[in-house]
Amino acid sequence: MKEIELKLQGKIKRLTNKTFKFDERIREGWFSAVYFLKTCEIVESYKSDNKVTMQFFQKNDAVLCGTDEAIALVKTFAKNPDSLEIYSLKDGDKISPFETVLTITGPYQNFGFLEGMIDGILARRTSVATNVYNVVKAASKSGIQKPVIFMGDRDDHFAQQAGDGYASYIGGSTAQATHAMNEWWGKAGMGTMPHALIQIFNGDIVEATKAYHTKYPEDDLIALVDYNNDVVTDALRVAREFGETLKGVRVDTSRTMVDQYFFRNPDVLGSFDPRGANSELIFALREALDAEGFSHVKIVVTGGFNKDRIEQFEEHKVPVDIYGVGSNLLKINIGFTGDNVLMHGNHQAKAGRIYRPNPRLELVE
Repeated sequence: MKEIELKLQGKIKRLTNKTFKFDERIREGWFSAVYFLKTCEIVESYKSDNKVTMQFFQKNDAVLCGTDEAIALVKTFAKNPDSLEIYSLKDGDKISPFETVLTITGPYQNFGFLEGMIDGILARRTSVATNVYNVVKAASKSGIQKPVIFMGDRDDHFAQQAGDGYASYIGGSTAQATHAMNEWWGKAGMGTMPHALIQIFNGDIVEATKAYHTKYPEDDLIALVDYNNDVVTDALRVAREFGETLKGVRVDTSRTMVDQYFFRNPDVLGSFDPRGANSELIFALREALDAEGFSHVKIVVTGGFNKDRIEQFEEHKVPVDIYGVGSNLLKINIGFTGDNVLMHGNHQAKAGRIYRPNPRLELVE
């Protein structure tokens, strides 16, 4: 059983290193800034009786993520971790600019070398969770919550997938592209066909879809219909072939391409940008499917979608059922800062930094 299930059942309060599987070289300081390592050695030699409070914050309205991971890091690699007093908010909490999200109190030399890693964990996880949250929120603007598929596998190093998938889950996306993205919280990745499958069948969308359905009959059948840059024609071809079995079509038209529909219907041009998976193309696709009795077929759109573009689609009630988003969810736009703000319980901090107590913080057992 995954730890996330135990957490949801109330049997544990935080995820641990059983989930995160940290690199053991952390203990040697391999991933810590060298000046933190040197400072810990100096403090151990000259001021070992210190007791500091380190405080972490950021500067945006955000969805916090990474606290379980940061705490597990401290519990796993700090020296004498049981002597440390840790207070923290929880993954998924909404946070404000400069709000304290985590404090650690104890001898600096026991945990100070982890400061930069804690900042990095909180920054990446919170950025992804917040980006996903904002996209999911945008995808509900029409009044109906549309699912958002997290498709960030090709937009960053593969080693980040498990953590990014968890952050995406915290942000509100429960459909993800790889098994690794689901490792910390889910069961398996999901997905249908890439352009490569259609290419191998010489561009024949029907034959490629037949092969897919034969091999994976238990999957919801969703056909990719932009390979030939003729979305409406190919969507109707697969719909006529598979009928009720076809659950959806995915449009992934490049932002540098104009679909063949507009060359057949030049009279509709002149008032919008016809490139990519634009709203007029999706309206036309929905109308064509409905006209032939395929109103059950859902429309999935991918390729360059972000919060603003989804909001525009939703405001204009473009008939999209599911959004797939990748690179725009992985932008690291939230940075955290760790500051020592108390020494033996009294204010001692660099100019401009003060202890900011937060009644929402909970003691970590």
